[in-house]
Amino acid sequence: MGRMAPARAMKPVVWVGSAKDDLVAFPEEVRGAIGYALYEAQKGNKHPSAKPLHGFGGALVLEVVENFDGDTYRAVYTVRLAGRVYVLHAFQKKSKGGIGTPKAEIDLVRARLKRAEEHHAAWLTER
Repeated sequence: MGRMAPARAMKPVVWVGSAKDDLVAFPEEVRGAIGYALYEAQKGNKHPSAKPLHGFGGALVLEVVENFDGDTYRAVYTVRLAGRVYVLHAFQKKSKGGIGTPKAEIDLVRARLKRAEEHHAAWLTER
């Protein structure tokens, strides 16, 4: 009889700043879709709707975009830091012009990514 492959450990989610509170405030349908994408990241997979966020050098900072009732919601997370999924930001895109992410949101993601890197380094030394 064949052996089952061992299940990969689920990576814990670490919320940075107000990301969790912001996500909880989204409509239920949006929370479910983004939550499932984060669950896939915890398993080490990439959800089909997760795309690299431009300006962060590759596919290690990802963005999930969900449209609901005429509004656009986004969640940004990174799998760059081994063993954990850091959710950096969740926001409703207010701007109707252009498809790009507003500079203020990108700046916040950069600041929270730096905080996540510092948190991760401290976590690694505590282990």
